[in-house]
Amino acid sequence: MPADRTAVVSGVSSGIGRSVAVRLLQDGWTVIGLSRLRPDFDGDGFSWRHCDLAQPDSTATAVGDIGSVHALIHAAGFQVSGRLGDLDPDDGSRMYAVHVDAAIRLANGLVSRMTDGGRILLIGSRTAIGVAGKSQYAATKAALRALARSWATELVPRRITVNVIEPGPTDTAMLADPARAATPPVVPPLGRLIHPEEVAALAHFLLTDSGAMITGQHLTICGGASL
Repeated sequence: MPADRTAVVSGVSSGIGRSVAVRLLQDGWTVIGLSRLRPDFDGDGFSWRHCDLAQPDSTATAVGDIGSVHALIHAAGFQVSGRLGDLDPDDGSRMYAVHVDAAIRLANGLVSRMTDGGRILLIGSRTAIGVAGKSQYAATKAALRALARSWATELVPRRITVNVIEPGPTDTAMLADPARAATPPVVPPLGRLIHPEEVAALAHFLLTDSGAMITGQHLTICGGASL
């Protein structure tokens, strides 16, 4: 792994994105954070850029002048729940824009500046298998699996790995968002919600030399919810 490690992390203002950025900074990485809201942390090696990932122009501007990077972690996301017959297509379009289209735009814009042996990591969801009341959200997260496997195959010659982490119910602000009130979180069988720091720890492992031989995979961390 190069001594000068720079990561671009989306969704750094809260939740998993924030935890990933903090974990990497603790490990000596340089982190460029992207989010609509300014995060509540700072420090040596961290720089923040305003970015509305639902807006293509905003995404392009945010990463247009970034130089060499070792990793891209796309953690931004939100959830709107609803059952068939009451779905709002605009909600699906917004989730697709943030979860899928933004991932494409970020990776497409940064891959030529990514060092050989680099990492692309997408934060998906265990709901990618399909969950009642979450069809639109689940569809966008399932799309990340297809992106990861496709890009992983393309980038093998450069030893750039591409993976998806799929958390179950995680203790973040998204769980209390009224937009997902129709599908309240269920505590996993292991007895508590997942901590965002635990997801960040798995992300950190995949970004290290120890994770160099894992690519094209989706890794679930769900406290037994998938059993």
